[in-house]
Amino acid sequence: MTTQTKNRLSPAERDLVLGFNPAPSPRPDRPVHESICRQALRTPDAVALRSGDRVLTYRELLDSAASVAGRLVADGAGPGSIVALCAERGADMVVAVLGILLSGAAYLPVDPKHPVQRVCSMIESAGAVLMLEDGTGAPLPDKHPVRVRPLADRGEPAAAPVDWRRYTAGPEVFDGCGCVIFTSGSTGEPKGVELTHAALANRLASMLADFDVDPDDVLLQKTPYTFDVSIWELLLAFMAGGSLVVAPPDAHRDPEALIELITGHGVTMVHFVPSMLEFFATEPDVGSCSSLRVILSGGEAASPRLLNELAAALPETALYNMYGPAEATIDVTAWPCRRPEPGDRVPIGRPLSNVAAYVVDGEDELVPVGVAGELLLGGACLARGYAGRPDLTAERFVSFRAGDREERVYRTGDLARWSADGHLDYLGRIDTQVKVRGQRVELGEIEVALRSHPAVRTAVVVVRDDRSLVGYVVPAGEFGADGESVLRAHLAERLPDYMVPARLVELAELPTGAHGKLDRAALPEPPRRRR
Repeated sequence: MTTQTKNRLSPAERDLVLGFNPAPSPRPDRPVHESICRQALRTPDAVALRSGDRVLTYRELLDSAASVAGRLVADGAGPGSIVALCAERGADMVVAVLGILLSGAAYLPVDPKHPVQRVCSMIESAGAVLMLEDGTGAPLPDKHPVRVRPLADRGEPAAAPVDWRRYTAGPEVFDGCGCVIFTSGSTGEPKGVELTHAALANRLASMLADFDVDPDDVLLQKTPYTFDVSIWELLLAFMAGGSLVVAPPDAHRDPEALIELITGHGVTMVHFVPSMLEFFATEPDVGSCSSLRVILSGGEAASPRLLNELAAALPETALYNMYGPAEATIDVTAWPCRRPEPGDRVPIGRPLSNVAAYVVDGEDELVPVGVAGELLLGGACLARGYAGRPDLTAERFVSFRAGDREERVYRTGDLARWSADGHLDYLGRIDTQVKVRGQRVELGEIEVALRSHPAVRTAVVVVRDDRSLVGYVVPAGEFGADGESVLRAHLAERLPDYMVPARLVELAELPTGAHGKLDRAALPEPPRRRR
């Protein structure tokens, strides 16, 4: 006799939860950058981009990108290859992204502020053949195999630009990788998510329709381009014939500067992680941002209080709570926030176009409405997998029987549940992954970096209620008065700044429970800093 799980569904219950997913809709048949070329042919003299004092029309933008693409093709880039890009946010960075795409290659964004060791690890695991750089990052080691080229043409022999006016991408481009986004890895190494052109095209086409983006829209590019949200910030306006305003480097952390950009350029659509949205919403002049018709918030759990405050300050602005891991190409669900948003939790909403969501128990059986389980994602949104990591790809991207058919899905590791009206509630993680400043962080990666120092016997990292990272360290011997500063320098060589704990606490031993396992709840509160 077959043993049934307690969550075994009746046929009617199964049909109900499967029916919460949208019916399939037509999928785009060309990559995003080809759609941008077609838009540029329609409106060549319209303003496409503003960055500081620089203003580029669509013709100027595509001419510049085509020149970059020509140099890359002459240097061996093309379909199936990956080109790293290390540059500060600005017009040249945007041009370079389009140039890489026009060459047929995928782009790998690299933060100039990241430690060289991390940059080398990303380039090597992704298999990048070239790197474009603007000189703002630390130089790679002399013997590093990747070929480094200047982002701007500095007197190299002229290369024939790619003809963007007649550009047509073949299937080897559309079905291939368009971007590699690195996220934190629990093994101590970052992992590169390979996003396909097909998935990117589906996501951005859905955004065009869902948010009625048109030539009158002005979008703000402010998210660090190593974060997947930056992809639609960079490209969506160009698909619609609108214009893009590029925030200066580090302006994404300055709410006053963002308000000035929004009001000065009439920005209509913007994205915030909730932690930054809180600073923005409480600025005295936030009400002056009346040009904003859409605010998207995602990357962290949003509170009803925060969204209610923002709705009061900008009553005519539509607010959406978004959810999605990079492995499912930016966002997969959206919730149009109510005014006011009731309850103590903001839903993550309903699946977007050509996205399938399933909530399952520990035996991968669908669970009923109201029951918590792991969220699996399928459909046109899925990434190809992890660059150079077939083992991890096979572990996270699996086959799943949904109803009467098998499909490929991504195991998110997120807990969720369906509501009776078909929206999803996010309930947290089933592992130790967290979000810090909107960036996904595996605590295990930080712990591995701490333990790699010879003065550390063991270490554990947690997130406190104020969203700050705290590292607890058991030294291997005498730690010394400058132990914390030494460890900070050690971490800074290996991790981006948002992954370096705000506090490092020395302990004689890590607390354990009755079975000898780490008792995270027993970790002491870090001592207050002296003022």
